[in-house]
Order: sequence, then C-alpha cells, then structure tokens
Amino acid sequence: MSLLQRLIEQAKNPKGFVGSTMLRIMNAAHSGMTKWVIQSGAIKDGDVVLDIGCGGGKTIQSLSKINRAGKIYGIDFSKQAVKNSIKANKEDVAKGKVIVRKASVSSIPYPDQFFDKITAFQTHYFWPNLASDVKEVFRVLKQGGQFIIISEIYKINYHMKSYKTKIEIQQLFENIGFQTVNIIEDTKKGWLCITGIR
Repeated sequence: MSLLQRLIEQAKNPKGFVGSTMLRIMNAAHSGMTKWVIQSGAIKDGDVVLDIGCGGGKTIQSLSKINRAGKIYGIDFSKQAVKNSIKANKEDVAKGKVIVRKASVSSIPYPDQFFDKITAFQTHYFWPNLASDVKEVFRVLKQGGQFIIISEIYKINYHMKSYKTKIEIQQLFENIGFQTVNIIEDTKKGWLCITGIR
C-alpha cells in the first residue's frame, strides 16, 4: 500500500497515533467550512443536531457554542475519532449536552425524525453507499429539517465514481424525498455546500 493510500485509509478510519494526528489536521482544515455553515444561520439555538463523521470534535464544539439551548450528537465509524471527539468536548459531554457514539451512517442509532439539522463535513465521499446512506439520513431528519453536506470539490472528484455533479446529487436528494435542494459553490475556496430540506 502506498503512502497516499495509507493516508486515505487514515482519513476514512483514523487509528492510533497517526489517526489522532490526522484528526487534528482535519480539525484545522475544516474550521473554515464550519464557519461557513455557522455564518449562513442554518443552525438555530435550540436545534437538535447530528454531525456525521464528527472526527476530532472541533465542529461539534463550534456548533455547541452557537446552540446553547440545543443538543449536539456526533457519530463516527472510527473508535479513535470518538475518543478524540469526546475529549475535545468533555465539559459538554459531562453535562449531557453533547453525545458522541461509534456508529455508521448506514445504520444511524436514533429513531425516525429525531434531528432538526444534520451535518456532514468532508465525509460523504467515504460513505459505503451514498444513495442508501442519504435515505438513512432522511429517516432520522424531522419534517422541515435540513441535511447539510460540505466538501471540497476536488475531493468529491477524486473519491467518487458517481454523484459527482450537482445535477446527480440534486436528483438523488429529490428521489429520496427532500422537498428543496440548494447547492452553493464557493469557487474561490473550491467548496460545495448541499442542503436538503425534508
């Protein structure tokens, strides 16, 4: 396995010291994207929010700060990510405001229509089956709730064989049942934000 492949595997499922280092790098790299979502006003105080692929937990930390009356949940497939995320949010975890669990997007361990907002920062291109996984996200999203994907465009192009274009992703969301799909591109930064409203 090449060094690049090893790094990609660590990004998908961080493990051990290298994985922990990767999570710190991702925390820093994703901070601008997190600000982009926060500045858009998508997350409201009092929302029940799920962050899929919560990584090192900095996004959860930022979402928790602006959502004082709400609750933030995080799931990640990586044990190391769950450990780091809990550590980064230890005060809110102790208060019960933040809950982080090891889980897959393919089987989200929460009931139907549980969340007001669901976020996925730089993760959807690693999901096992995007079509069925977005259906699973739809299941746990409240009526009128928002599912927000943010990613760098070059990573979508590199990792994904299908659902690479805006038209493909919009059709997928609409076929699953999202009433409104908004796609915004920041061409300067090379970021894409996809928002589906149930």
